[in-house]
Amino acid sequence: MACSQTLAGITRDCSSNMGGIKKVYIANAADVTSVTLTSNVVTAITMASTKKFYEYAFALGTSSLTSNWQVNAENGTKFVESDLLMVFNKADSTKRLEIMALAQAEMVVVVEDNNGTQWYLGYFEPVLLNGGDLQTGTARGDRNGITVTLRESSPELPLPCTATVPTT
Repeated sequence: MACSQTLAGITRDCSSNMGGIKKVYIANAADVTSVTLTSNVVTAITMASTKKFYEYAFALGTSSLTSNWQVNAENGTKFVESDLLMVFNKADSTKRLEIMALAQAEMVVVVEDNNGTQWYLGYFEPVLLNGGDLQTGTARGDRNGITVTLRESSPELPLPCTATVPTT
């Protein structure tokens, strides 16, 4: 039996395009009480009372979201691993404590790219800290800071998100 799908094609996009991410919002997965999905787009996020997303800011041009298909034809498995790399300059005790909290958390994340598109991570399973480092640098011109990678494993690519992110 063939595995056929209804295909529609993709036309060439002639509009402007810009790489990178602008903002990242993170919340504890347990604080999200519901997510509304309409036509495969997150259109609403409801939080538990007094809970909210927190913004994580970083230097422009330092952070990224990369999603890769993981396929094993022999086993018949397909899933997507999405890695959110966040780079924070100037390591300090406040950032250290926040990264230690991220290391223990099960999260949901909204990433806004530089095209203004938001991507929702954590719909199928919580996002977890997957790696990172703290570096002082060697020379005076080296970067001093903390790098963190958060990972989502999902049956699909990240979901587009048009919902207002509850930050207050």
